[in-house]
Amino acid sequence: METHEIANRFLNHFEKNGHTRVPSASLILDDPNLLFVNAGMVQFKPYFLGDVPPPYPRATSVQKCVRTGDIDEVGKTTRHNTFFQMAGNFSFGDYFKEGAIELAWDLVTRSQADGGYGLEPDRLWVTVYEHDAEAAALWRKVTGIPAERIQYRDAEDNYWDMGVPGPGGPCSEIYYDRGPEYGREGGPVVDEDRYLEIWNLVFMQDIRGEESPKKGAPVLGELPQKNIDTGMGIERVAYLMQGVANVYETDLVRPVIARAEEFSGRAYGNNHADDVRFRVIADHARSGVMLIGDGVTPGNEARGYVLRRLLRRIVRSMRLLGVHEPVLPEFAAIVRDAMGPAYPELVTDFDRISDVMRVEEETFLATLTSGSRIFDLAAEETKHSGGNILAGDKAFQLHDTYGFPIDLTLEMAAEQGLSVDEDGFRTLMEEQRQRAKADAAARKSGHGDLSVYRDVLEQHGETTFLGYRDLQATAKVIGLLSGGQPVRSVAEGTKAEVMLDRTPFYAESGGQVADTGVLVGAGVELKVLDVQKIVPGLFVHRVEVTAGELGVGTEVTGSVDAQRRASIARSHSATHLVHAAVRGAYGRRAAQAGSLNSPGRMRFDFTASGAVSADLLTSVEEEVNDYLQTDVPVQSYVTTKDKALELGAVALFGEKYGNEVRVVDMGDYSRELCGGTHVGRIGELGLVKLVTDSSIGSGVHRVEALVGNDALRHVRKEQLLVSQLANSLKVPTEKLPSRVEDIVARLRNAEKEIEQLRTRQVLGSAGTLADKAQDAGGVSLVAERVPDGVDASGVRALATEVRNRLGSRPGVVALFAPSGEKVSFVVATTPAARDRGIEAGRLVPAFAEAVGGRGGGKPDMAQGGGTEPGGIDTAIARLREAVARG
Repeated sequence: METHEIANRFLNHFEKNGHTRVPSASLILDDPNLLFVNAGMVQFKPYFLGDVPPPYPRATSVQKCVRTGDIDEVGKTTRHNTFFQMAGNFSFGDYFKEGAIELAWDLVTRSQADGGYGLEPDRLWVTVYEHDAEAAALWRKVTGIPAERIQYRDAEDNYWDMGVPGPGGPCSEIYYDRGPEYGREGGPVVDEDRYLEIWNLVFMQDIRGEESPKKGAPVLGELPQKNIDTGMGIERVAYLMQGVANVYETDLVRPVIARAEEFSGRAYGNNHADDVRFRVIADHARSGVMLIGDGVTPGNEARGYVLRRLLRRIVRSMRLLGVHEPVLPEFAAIVRDAMGPAYPELVTDFDRISDVMRVEEETFLATLTSGSRIFDLAAEETKHSGGNILAGDKAFQLHDTYGFPIDLTLEMAAEQGLSVDEDGFRTLMEEQRQRAKADAAARKSGHGDLSVYRDVLEQHGETTFLGYRDLQATAKVIGLLSGGQPVRSVAEGTKAEVMLDRTPFYAESGGQVADTGVLVGAGVELKVLDVQKIVPGLFVHRVEVTAGELGVGTEVTGSVDAQRRASIARSHSATHLVHAAVRGAYGRRAAQAGSLNSPGRMRFDFTASGAVSADLLTSVEEEVNDYLQTDVPVQSYVTTKDKALELGAVALFGEKYGNEVRVVDMGDYSRELCGGTHVGRIGELGLVKLVTDSSIGSGVHRVEALVGNDALRHVRKEQLLVSQLANSLKVPTEKLPSRVEDIVARLRNAEKEIEQLRTRQVLGSAGTLADKAQDAGGVSLVAERVPDGVDASGVRALATEVRNRLGSRPGVVALFAPSGEKVSFVVATTPAARDRGIEAGRLVPAFAEAVGGRGGGKPDMAQGGGTEPGGIDTAIARLREAVARG
């Protein structure tokens, strides 16, 4: 049975049993606790938590998921994957344990002719949580499974949560016995290779805190209602039903390995090391395509870093298979063909996906070249110092700076007869992880305790937003928080959070900053500093009480800062127009990758393969400003998502949309799904001026623009600067560029002449330094400071000239150039000295520590630097001793 058929049968089964079929959410959701969606229940989390009422009592979905905690294990085993599909059925306060067991057992054991999977009941086992005798009894009652095939397990195995604060509960798992050829008898508690887990039924009833009940921590409380969340691994069922050994050999994954075999000329299944590489390629190619499809671009932080690591591991694995030419777009096409029937956006958006992978591969191949040079130097330094272990900090530098996975460094080191200090490397990696974890914890808002907000939402319902048409409105205070705790009132001088039944204030969302303004009531005034949606549907106004006292139930009038709102609206409308112009120039592959709309200024990030020319950005600016002259009205309306997409509305990657969406039209030029505020007519923007453009990552470009009066002030300031410069240089403004070019050229020529003079002056001292040579064990040693101001290239040239003046004598030249709090040094040896075994690279370790530095090089010349110029005399003494010893 093909994988797509397995997924379709699951959805059809639950749809026939009253479940609403829900499409997979994006891999990127607005959840501060999650890098990627890692379970089927994530998009339903607000319903489980009670943040918003579920629109249906039952749901079913096949959710695309990415888990990245075991990246390094992928390929080494056949059980670890980064991308997978999780089929699930969900009940929101409807059926509970018995219903979940009935539905699961029916699908698993019903014959294939009747739409089931046709697995033999006598080969199925189940596990239950050790304190859940109720579940065990229900399994026996509903399915007739004998008690000996029901096994109890502790919380570590049979309590489920997402690994972060949120919902959880005890669970039961269904296992299939693959037979004695796969392992020992005794059920899942004995052997989880023979007994393969295919389905996990979670009885969702708890809210966990920062620590998990899986580790013995108590739960924070009960969910508002008992729910069901199940997860069936599509890939696991696929390799079970397709009669293959693991997921890598199933119909949607094996084609990637087949293409890698064609590229490399090697066969999968013949060599363990090669098999690991083939599996890494197959897994990461799928993950990479799916992540890019949902709007992730390679970068150096968070999601972008994970994607970059996945793609680079593919390239690295192919190189170790002997393939050095570009491969990623080819693998992307294989994934598209395999996954496209289930995810058609991979087909329609393939050009962009392929471009992102191509650019990242080109970048990494260039980086590999640079990193390989660094590795070669480190390896040579290790050998010259008499060692055979590459330092852990060198391996970490290669990983952190050049993206070298540790196993690539291990392979390269082995080729040169070296091993690697893996313990030192892993210590530095762990330190980096802890720093990242601490930083993430400091920035994460989390779900530690949102019950106070949910209580307000449950009691009073969602906040009604009036701000599309009204900038002033009367509302009732339905909740107050001070210091994160509910209070009945707040007094003057207090900062607090105010929740209203309705509001004209826009809450920060979709790249648009929040409104500010004032709240005024009987004898009380408050300054609105920020507005956020802590839980969906509830607007939380962060305020400072400037006069009087505010209590729950008080009626207040909210007034938005109208001038600031208008300025933000102009920025947001300008973002839509710039987006349309960029898409017009680049096509669909120029997808929005982020934005910020603040008063008078906008920032727009978009995906772009290769460099973005200044001419193109100029044409974008001209096109937008030309369109402003049409002064078309800006219209917004609510419709279904499908209808909006039929009309050509642009939906942004990573955004979660409901069945009904708000569309913002600016004539036929721009049509987007958007919940932000905009101008009434585009002529209100006045002027859009692009002021900066830059690359912020592989394949991602950023432009920033000023809008309206801010743009006009910028243009006037630039005109003034140009005028002042023209007056200073006494040329007409139109001749200013050529005049500046002329001055710059003359300055460069002058700098070259000064450098030549300085070099001649430095080299002129070579004879004097050579005359200072002292005997050190039969070797002529010149070890001196050089005057301040001599750069590294000058020191090298001087050392070379002094060495030449030593003639055929065994000689060593060591020159130290202090500069502020740093010092650089160069060591050079004559051929006669090298004949005696005295090599420059091996001399450096003898004295470098004295100047707080390090260095290395070849037998004839080595160089380095340090941070302690005061140690030069000590370094010279140590060098003299080393030379004398020979």
